[in-house]
Amino acid sequence: MGVQRGVKAFLVTGWALSAIGMAAAYAQWRAYVREVEERAAEAERTRDEAAMRRAGEERLRIARELHDSLTHNISIIKVQAGVAVHLANKRGEHVPEALVAIQEASREAVRELRATLDVLRSDDESTSTLRRLDELVERARSAGVPVDVTVTGDGRRLPADVDLAAYRIIQEALTNVARHAGPASASVLVGYGDDELIVQVDDDGSAAVENPPSPGVGLAGMRERVDALGGMLCAEPRPAGGFRVRARLPLCAAP
Repeated sequence: MGVQRGVKAFLVTGWALSAIGMAAAYAQWRAYVREVEERAAEAERTRDEAAMRRAGEERLRIARELHDSLTHNISIIKVQAGVAVHLANKRGEHVPEALVAIQEASREAVRELRATLDVLRSDDESTSTLRRLDELVERARSAGVPVDVTVTGDGRRLPADVDLAAYRIIQEALTNVARHAGPASASVLVGYGDDELIVQVDDDGSAAVENPPSPGVGLAGMRERVDALGGMLCAEPRPAGGFRVRARLPLCAAP
């Protein structure tokens, strides 16, 4: 009987030690897995940050090249055309229509190019937030687009990806107004709801229902951002004339 009890106690002790060893091994394995996952996540963040940094540097390089070459040359054409028109008017001579067209086209080209440069230079994900909406609107106004802003609902801090998407949609919409709408004004609506954010940009430009503009890369980019958040985007001419961009962004889409 004593031997049996001793064997039984030995087995119980062995099982207990085995269980403790397995638990320790499992805990060590879980710690190793967590460490590997953290290293992988850190590596991914590092790659993303490096890619964003390279993209930002490339955007700034392109902006400098455009400013130093194309903007300068177009400005010279604009000034020379303006001088020629002024001298012709001063002398009472007929101003050729081609010269007037060159003057107007160069003026429009300079305005569009400046709007493009603003987008390239301000394309910083970390500062692209609705908290800087006033600055974005001021840049549009300086490019010649009168803009009114209306904010409704309980303004509050938004999930980062929703905040970024809303900023980018307004930015792209105002840039399109400056580029394509002709002489036009715009209105921006930001509506804070309980479970969604509404972003809407209307203009009174040249777009019409019977002659809708061709979708470009900017509208495709808007749609991709909205789809990624599970939202809805409407971008189309307004019945009364002009164009409307309206996005509904779920606030629960981002962690």
